[in-house]
Amino acid sequence: MNPVEPQVQIRRMTAADADRVMEIAASLSAAPVWPRYAYVDALDSAAAVPRLALVAVAPSAPNQGSSRPNPAPSPAIVQGFAVSSLLPPRAELETIAVAAPIRRRGVGRLLLAALVAELKATGVRELLLEVRASNQPAIGFYLAAGFVQTGRRAGYYAHPEEDALLMSARLG
Repeated sequence: MNPVEPQVQIRRMTAADADRVMEIAASLSAAPVWPRYAYVDALDSAAAVPRLALVAVAPSAPNQGSSRPNPAPSPAIVQGFAVSSLLPPRAELETIAVAAPIRRRGVGRLLLAALVAELKATGVRELLLEVRASNQPAIGFYLAAGFVQTGRRAGYYAHPEEDALLMSARLG
């Protein structure tokens, strides 16, 4: 695993991030693909079921061809995201994804750690999730993060039909 680049930062998702978040989700076969409005709705703190949505951002690559001595700073680009529904004292990790070119560099761990810290601050003590039974990289990620398997839902996923593993982690 390559180390996370030091300039990666975690912040709350904004509506302006939705298009890039959708690009990342669409590029990963195991990530749920939500319509744009679902990501924007996840930002509504007054929703019946509030959500916490975070993004990992890093500056885009510097313009190598620039002949200017001090080019303008590069805009930040979303590298990954996480969305969790809040039902204190529990929360559900609905999705977490990292752009394919920077996977296995710790961005997912940073996102999950930031999410857990914010969930704890809101009184959440347990984080739940479902994951495709065949998604071994994600299962390994969750196990390494302290999740345990608590059950299985037969035929939960479609396209292709597949079981979901239920997992949970105590947050403190």
